[in-house]
Amino acid sequence: MKHYEVEILDAKTREKLCFLDKVEPHATIAEIKNLFTKNHPQWYPARQSLRLDPKGKSLKDEDVLQKLPVGTTATLYFRDLGAQISWVTVFLTEYAGPLFIYLLFYFRVPFIYGHKYDFTSSRHNVVHLACLCHSFHYIKRLLETLFVHRFSHGTMPLRNIFKNCTYYWGFAAWMAYYINHPLYTPPTYGAQQIKLALAIFVICQLGNFSIHMALRDLRPAGSKTRKIPYPTKNPFTWLFLLVSCPNYTYEVGSWIGFAIMTQCLPVALFSLVGFTQMTIWAKGKHRSYLKEFRDYPPLRMPIIPFLL
Repeated sequence: MKHYEVEILDAKTREKLCFLDKVEPHATIAEIKNLFTKNHPQWYPARQSLRLDPKGKSLKDEDVLQKLPVGTTATLYFRDLGAQISWVTVFLTEYAGPLFIYLLFYFRVPFIYGHKYDFTSSRHNVVHLACLCHSFHYIKRLLETLFVHRFSHGTMPLRNIFKNCTYYWGFAAWMAYYINHPLYTPPTYGAQQIKLALAIFVICQLGNFSIHMALRDLRPAGSKTRKIPYPTKNPFTWLFLLVSCPNYTYEVGSWIGFAIMTQCLPVALFSLVGFTQMTIWAKGKHRSYLKEFRDYPPLRMPIIPFLL
């Protein structure tokens, strides 16, 4: 069996960082990363991006050396991705924060609304309903992170946790401040508006969970295989007929329902910002589906049926 020699250069400076001798032809990029770590322990595998061209795309961990367009002496380029943190840790942190922060405002802990309102309770039922809905949403997200989601990437850059937490925690505090404020006024159309909004919220939460379960069943545990998601017997998954990312469609719908229920401007802005970001993610996933699967259903749009 003919072995490979692998030379690893710094993508920026072209400095030689490592030379690996007698590498097995069927070695994967993940195995090469482990060998590289032995020479440079400060760069653990999750921090490494190895590529064939200094400005090219990162090679996948499952790529096999002998199947790459290289000779028996292969040159790979290394880029440091920076300190990494697991997706699970990031999700748990960014979702636990809003749950805790919102409750601080709901229970009106001291130093928020003034001494005379400390630990008082709102006289409006919608305020208590909003707290239940908000808490349910983030408890659901926490449980899904622990028991439902399967991540194709194990880690993300550490800096992302600060950005994500600023977004989620900041908006949670902003909307909670106004919804739980002693001077808060209930929705204009009263009980009818609240019931309609609650129905939208509950349906979209059930839909979002159904899509997450369908996506989970699509990827076996420990696998990175990608398949085209299709509707199942669950009616909430039938939205797959029209959009590539119905989990985002339902998520946006949940926050629209919450905005209608509370009639609160910060919630509406949070919904708009979230919709903008999820549209970007949905378009990216939609493009990758079209690129990867030739038989991808042509009727589907990224996030909004027939429109977007």
